[in-house]
Parts: sequence; structure tokens; C-alpha cells
Amino acid sequence: MSRIATTFQRLSEQSRKALIPYVTAGDPRPETTVPVLHALVENGADIIELGVPFTDPMSDGPVIQQAHERALEQGVSLSDVLAMVRDFRRDNTETPVVLMGYLNPVEAMGYQGFADACAEAGVDGVLLVDLPPEEAEGVRDMMSAQALDLVFLIAPTTSAERMRLIASAGSGYVYYVSLKGVTGSASLDPQAVARQVETIGKTTELPICVGFGIKDAESARAIARVSDGVVVGSALVRLAGEYARTPEQVPEQMGATLAAMRSAMDESPATEPNP
Repeated sequence: MSRIATTFQRLSEQSRKALIPYVTAGDPRPETTVPVLHALVENGADIIELGVPFTDPMSDGPVIQQAHERALEQGVSLSDVLAMVRDFRRDNTETPVVLMGYLNPVEAMGYQGFADACAEAGVDGVLLVDLPPEEAEGVRDMMSAQALDLVFLIAPTTSAERMRLIASAGSGYVYYVSLKGVTGSASLDPQAVARQVETIGKTTELPICVGFGIKDAESARAIARVSDGVVVGSALVRLAGEYARTPEQVPEQMGATLAAMRSAMDESPATEPNP
């Protein structure tokens, strides 16, 4: 069983929900990334999404776009990100790491080389925002051969037919984008999210995790009640920008923010996993 599957099974047995922080590798400094990852785990992260810096992160809002820019200005590459995961694995062999990014850096490395390098570094899954499921079969086979999960996004506008296609193409978990917009958007309607998660649950047995618009402990608690996991990105990445001149403070600041979300989620009444 993969680390991702093991994590969700453990959480289900504990009647708890996954807390999945996203951070951009190399932001605000390359040397802070691994300490940040450890701080996130120490403060309640169950799975980590690690962003691969890219010049045109189309699904991301200004906060995460700026994080990509800061990392790229320091020359952080896909190979550097894999080296960070490898370093993280020296002290943590249990927490799943999912690389989140875009196709161009992967295509430059080559899909097979990328899959091999991910497996060697200790990556557990990959989420490529601009990889449509219709074109993913060969990529999925290469990832699967290296025991890597391929995670896909589902949007509020995704049709039921396409949900089934995405569910059949992916593994690990489904990432539901809760808003019609980019990361960091302000408005979030938990009731609308609950309805959509229920619809998605009719198409897949994979855990359904919700991201976009989760900015504090209250919103994390609300979404945890209606999903299998909560993905938080901009609320953490914003801190990297605020503390860019004192990067040594970033792990503590991100950890404190995540700890508040973890506490709020664990205080929530347990809900049954999605059918």
C-alpha cells in the first residue's frame, strides 16, 4: 500500500481528516524549504504538496505566483526540488509528498526520467495542473510503474461524465477546486462544497480533498466536515512573502498557522467518509 493510501486509511480509522499544506519549493529561500516541510509535519500535516516553480502558474493567484517568481529568481529548478525531497526523506520516511506543478519542466526532463527521479527521491504522487486526463494514459503508466499516484483536479464546472473520466484516470486522492477562480480567492461556500463533494463521491472511491479559498482555522474546520481532506496553500505561502527578509522565521510562522487549522479540524464532529 502506498504512503498516501496508508495515510488516508489511518485517518479514517481515527475518524480524522487529512490536512494537506501546499508550499512552493525554494520560497523564500532554497535552504528554508526542508525545515518548512519538517515544521509542517510537526504541526499536523498529513500529506505535503510541494510546488515546482514555474514561469506561468496559470491556476494560481498573486500570492503563489509571487512565490514562484521568488524561487525562480534564485534559480530553483525541478532537479533542485527533487533534491529537497531527497533531503527531507533523510529524517521523514512516512509523510507523503506530492509534487504539484505544470507540464513544461516535466517535459523538459522527460516523463520517464521524471518518474524515475521522483521514485528515487521519495516522491509519492504528482499533480500536473495542465495535464488533461485524455492525454494522461502514457504518463499514468510511467508513474504507476514507479508506484507514484497521479492526482487530478475537479472544478465546480466539471460535468458528471468528466468527473467519471478523471476519477478513472487518477489515484491517491481527488483534488476538488472549490472556487471558480485561482488560488487565494476570498469567497467560500461550505454548503455548495458539500453538495459537490457528494456528487463527486458517486463517481469514485478515492478520498476527496478540497482546496482553494481555505484561509484560516474556521474555513478549514468547515471544509473538513464535508470532505476527506483540506488543502491549504495561499494562507501559508503568504507568510513566505511576509518573512522573506527573515527566512529563518518562516518554518515557525507556517507551523503556527497550520497548527491552528489542525486543532480546529480535530475539534470538529467526525463525519463519515464520502460514499
